[in-house]
Amino acid sequence: MAQAYVQVTTTVDERAEAAELAAVAVSERLAACAQVLGPISSTYWWEDEIETAEEWMVLFKTTADRFEELAGLINEQHSYETPEIIATPVVAGSADYLGWVSAQTAEPALEEDELEILD
Repeated sequence: MAQAYVQVTTTVDERAEAAELAAVAVSERLAACAQVLGPISSTYWWEDEIETAEEWMVLFKTTADRFEELAGLINEQHSYETPEIIATPVVAGSADYLGWVSAQTAEPALEEDELEILD
């Protein structure tokens, strides 16, 4: 079966938090790429009130297999009580780019000395 891909979206209220989420997700190989966009203006319901806020959006490119771990990282590091975490399936893309996403988000191979410990 072919690898499945998703683009995961979240928003935060500070550019520094967006940049940190992006950096951690990529360094932990939970996303091949993370793009920070903003500021954007968001209008939404919160605690029975309509709110408007300036936010920064982070778009993560990853595989469907890595989604749960990425969502866990976002939940753990996010400053919001209820962060947006939405995965949108990628229905098509260039084979070269999607192959790169797969390679960058692959679980690192165990080193030979790590394998000996497992034996």
